[in-house]
Amino acid sequence: MLRKAFLMFLNPGARDEYRRRHDQLWPDLEAVLIDHGVRSYSIYFDAERDLLFGYVELESQARWDAIAGTEPCRRWWTHMRDLMRTNPDHSPVSQELEEVFHLRQPSAASGKS
Repeated sequence: MLRKAFLMFLNPGARDEYRRRHDQLWPDLEAVLIDHGVRSYSIYFDAERDLLFGYVELESQARWDAIAGTEPCRRWWTHMRDLMRTNPDHSPVSQELEEVFHLRQPSAASGKS
């Protein structure tokens, strides 16, 4: 399993609408994420800087990259472009973060106590 973290840039004053739209996430977009190996996806808001922090757990980078080519994802980007900084293709401007530390509890199956 891969873990990715990234920042996106919300327009000032857009938090409530951003949350509202995500509370009504389209079923076809949710299905695309799941079908492409996304196991967990969280987005957090930093009000002081209007930043969004995304964290996703996924099966493979190739499957993650393929999401961008799906119709539901493209439609979602267009739907969200008025709330955040976007690229010319309407995808969110994002900055990938480098993982510098991860603590993982050993599983019981590994034989460690």
